[in-house]
Amino acid sequence: MGASSVRVGLAVLLIGTGAVACSKGDTEESPKMTPAAAVAKAAKNVEDITSLSYRMTGKTPEEGRVEADAKMRLKPDVAMSMKITALDQGADGTAEIRLVDKAMFIGGGAAAAKEMDGKSWIKFDLGALGEAGGGESLGAAGQADKNPAQESTFLTGSKDVKEVGTETVDGVKTTHYQGTVSLDEFRESLKAEDKATREQREKSLEQYEKLGIEKFTMDMWIGEDELTKQFRMRGQADKGPLDMTITFDDLNKSVTIAAPPAEDVMDLAAMMKDAQAG
Repeated sequence: MGASSVRVGLAVLLIGTGAVACSKGDTEESPKMTPAAAVAKAAKNVEDITSLSYRMTGKTPEEGRVEADAKMRLKPDVAMSMKITALDQGADGTAEIRLVDKAMFIGGGAAAAKEMDGKSWIKFDLGALGEAGGGESLGAAGQADKNPAQESTFLTGSKDVKEVGTETVDGVKTTHYQGTVSLDEFRESLKAEDKATREQREKSLEQYEKLGIEKFTMDMWIGEDELTKQFRMRGQADKGPLDMTITFDDLNKSVTIAAPPAEDVMDLAAMMKDAQAG
């Protein structure tokens, strides 16, 4: 495909599925909490999410300016669809990603079809690629089936989280919180969590360590229903700045995602198997 479309798709997938933060909490009225308590409350209920939609805008260290729209189902099984555009990458900067039945598809449209004998999608069967030894080249794909809400917990490790004020986001009244947190501080805060929670949240650290990010400035906009309506992460990576803002819609509404038509798909695992047999 183009190769640029595949590269853009994987790079944004890494950031996009890692950076989404949303939560579900009690809707009963309660006394006003401290900023730290409010952030902890929002981060506490991430496992209740069954599905979500979100918009992502910002800048990644290597791909530059990025826009994306996505929807994801987390339960009973994982499926995802994301349309992404790397605005600084020209014609090869647009791609669509789908994750269905443990296979990831990246589509590059007509431009990709010109380079792949009329096929506009390339399929990464994550299980088959792992068996064939191709998993190491798809580190970003390994993030695709992860609960994307885990990054909402990062701000719980901040020692300076504060309330910025009340703001309206997409018609929703929210309270804006902000703080700074290093990866070491976040890891230290996990010692108070149970083993399962700690292991889930530690996985969220790995991708940022690989990028060379040591510290984040983080913003969280939490609605009156204690759902995170918007989230922003800013940090300095080895290859440049990361600055992503994610806005959420349609929590826990039904999500249906289908694989692309088989005749439009080039199967990478099959190609690798044929090459090895040859």
